[in-house]
Amino acid sequence: MRFKASIQNITTFTKLTASLNSLGPLAWVKLSDDQVCFTIIPEQGTQVWAALSIDTIFETYTVQSAANNVINLEVPLGPLNRALKSALNATSAQIRLTKKDNMPLLALTIVTTSSSNTYSAFPTGGANDDGFDAPFDDLGGGGNRETIITQEVPVRVLGPDVVSGLHEPQCREPDVHIILPPLMQLKSISDRFTKLALAGARTGAGSSAARTRLDMAANMHGCLKMSIKTDAMSISSVWTDLSNPELDPSQVAGGTIGIAEHPSTRMKLLGSADGRSDQGWASVRIDGRDWGKVMSVGRLGGRVIACFCHEHALILYVYLPTDNGEDESVLTYYVSSYSA
Repeated sequence: MRFKASIQNITTFTKLTASLNSLGPLAWVKLSDDQVCFTIIPEQGTQVWAALSIDTIFETYTVQSAANNVINLEVPLGPLNRALKSALNATSAQIRLTKKDNMPLLALTIVTTSSSNTYSAFPTGGANDDGFDAPFDDLGGGGNRETIITQEVPVRVLGPDVVSGLHEPQCREPDVHIILPPLMQLKSISDRFTKLALAGARTGAGSSAARTRLDMAANMHGCLKMSIKTDAMSISSVWTDLSNPELDPSQVAGGTIGIAEHPSTRMKLLGSADGRSDQGWASVRIDGRDWGKVMSVGRLGGRVIACFCHEHALILYVYLPTDNGEDESVLTYYVSSYSA
């Protein structure tokens, strides 16, 4: 079993692990010949299934195992993120799977370069011309100095039988799909709504559990609505002029006929572009604090498509930008809806 890679995009890797760590402390990491997958399956809250192309993070990349060159690891995201943060200013970084005292770990080797501009206090040929008291930088002739640091992250190797039963949740076809506005904007507003609700709960206005539920809704006319309603208040924000992407016949069962019978096609006949109509909305009720954690993926940038399965689930597809402009990596978030 062997895994070794050089990291070409340390910033993206660091932001990714920070975002995932907000949703769960452990990730199932699947390393294969063509992609790297990160999966978070908490006991409660949002599941994440991220499939990344190799060049999204890595440059040179080698993975070998007796199980068709697939390695499954359980990785603690907090220690991994802290190790990656120490490499943000590195000139190069490599990561490999190794062992120490027979315990598996990911070893992150970081190379940093610092500039040395210190000069000797003695003139050439002076009192220390034997070289013993010369400053360190003079002995090296000045210039740049390399420092090599190794960070170790303990992991657990998972056998194929352990992960064979893990699969993405199955959902019906969405009623509405829409491209979200910038996630950091959504996060700011949802955090504000949640704080207002929690403040109301502390003053005794209703139960705290109900106060953190956000209602999210969208229609097939480019409208998105976020709202919260309690005994003490009712507030909402509405976005209009968003995009509802066209379905690809090759990605829908039945092709063109399947699109004609798709729930979102029927929803286009309802509602309005100004968001004032009560018809045509697909809605879910989600936990406000969990939603705020999900929105932290906005730090990665990229396009986000939200698929609403009315009163069942909200599925987010986060497409990460690549150097060639193609969407090759996608993070999938499954957010279950609470009953009204």
